[in-house]
Amino acid sequence: MTTIADSLADTLARQIASGAYKAGDKLPSLRELAQLHGYAKNTVVAAFELLVSRGLVEPRRGSGYFVLAQSTPKPAEEDAGSLGRAMDIVWLMREQLKTQPDAVAVGDGFPPVEWLADVRLDKYHPKVVRTGLGALFRYGSRFGYAPLRDHLVRKLADFGIGAEPRQIVLTHGANEAMDIVIRYFVPPGGKVLVDDPGYYPLFGKLKLAGAQMLAVPRLADGPDLDVLEQLLIAERPRLFFTQSLAHNPTGSDISPAKAFRVLQLAQKYNLLIVENDPLADFKPTALPRLSALDQLERTIYIGSFSKSFSAALRVGFIACGADLASDLADLKALIHVSSSEYSERTVDVILSEGHYQRHLNRLQTRLGEATRKALQLFDSVDAEVFARTPQSLYIWAALPGVADSLTFAKELLPRKIVMAPGRIFSVDSTQVSRWSRFNVGAMADPRFAKALRIALRRRA
Repeated sequence: MTTIADSLADTLARQIASGAYKAGDKLPSLRELAQLHGYAKNTVVAAFELLVSRGLVEPRRGSGYFVLAQSTPKPAEEDAGSLGRAMDIVWLMREQLKTQPDAVAVGDGFPPVEWLADVRLDKYHPKVVRTGLGALFRYGSRFGYAPLRDHLVRKLADFGIGAEPRQIVLTHGANEAMDIVIRYFVPPGGKVLVDDPGYYPLFGKLKLAGAQMLAVPRLADGPDLDVLEQLLIAERPRLFFTQSLAHNPTGSDISPAKAFRVLQLAQKYNLLIVENDPLADFKPTALPRLSALDQLERTIYIGSFSKSFSAALRVGFIACGADLASDLADLKALIHVSSSEYSERTVDVILSEGHYQRHLNRLQTRLGEATRKALQLFDSVDAEVFARTPQSLYIWAALPGVADSLTFAKELLPRKIVMAPGRIFSVDSTQVSRWSRFNVGAMADPRFAKALRIALRRRA
């Protein structure tokens, strides 16, 4: 049976192990711990004696108890074995959040910083404050900042999606939007369709929710319709998470004919489609979107400004039917109370200026040029490219003579080339993959082309 003294000793031991108390630190006094937890002093003394017996602390007469230095194994080199852990979703998300100035992150999910630097977020603060200083010290609406939702109505109209402000819920980026939808619709054990390969953070969220993922193979022009219909007949899933345009990781766009057929299947089998469109600002507005063809009847549209403005702003949104939007706003309020009105006001100010459209024009021009040069490089080494689009932040490619892209990624890692092997993006991450996701902006670094050619020659 675990005593109170055992529990207190275990708690203090965990704090020592985590570094909250370091070698040489003095633990709180007997009196402090007794008053804090409402324990008898004898209980605290017993806990300290347990820590002494474990070799974690030592008593010093008249001074108290002090943490002893612990012998810890030498930490492994940061890069050692790291790509072997890349199948772990949380690990890859940690890597995406790191800044490694000396590395060429050709597997990165974001455009190069220099592409976004002209947004100049620093100059918007005075304008944001002038939009309502008092409100910035309060929680905002559960739906999000109203003027930004008005702007999004106009932005969605450019994509051919008709919506009203009451159909839009602002979120902490697209990832929170997906999380809210999953919480609302997906019970433990629920069956959910996903693109395969697909967006690995989504896979992690679904696993966390205890969902059963059903893989729909992604082809160069969209989902594999035969497999999609077979799964709809056999499994009767409620949701299909997909990216119609600028698909992550393949960079492919859905064809108009296939988009129409997907919606026909959704109607026939009572399927709700969650369309994630984080790179909307990088693509022409006239390209086919499921939500534009469907007008949010059987679609939920998720958007974000992380890729085109700044990931630090964490502003995304959900567009859907009005009744569902109200429910999702309630759920958002329950989880987070509100989203960041300061960030939302910042995005609203940016959208209000003429500079915004010029910024998007530059982004699309840069992306087109980077895509062209990336395809030239792949053609020069006889790589197989999954889908060729004029503007794509991602290219899904298989390199000649490379049967396992994870092994190849390990070979490039000592040269500070960080890739994104294909199995990371697979529903079954144990499967060997020839493919990798490449960021066309990062590929412009000449170190990548040099390292790639050297590595391929050694394999030839």
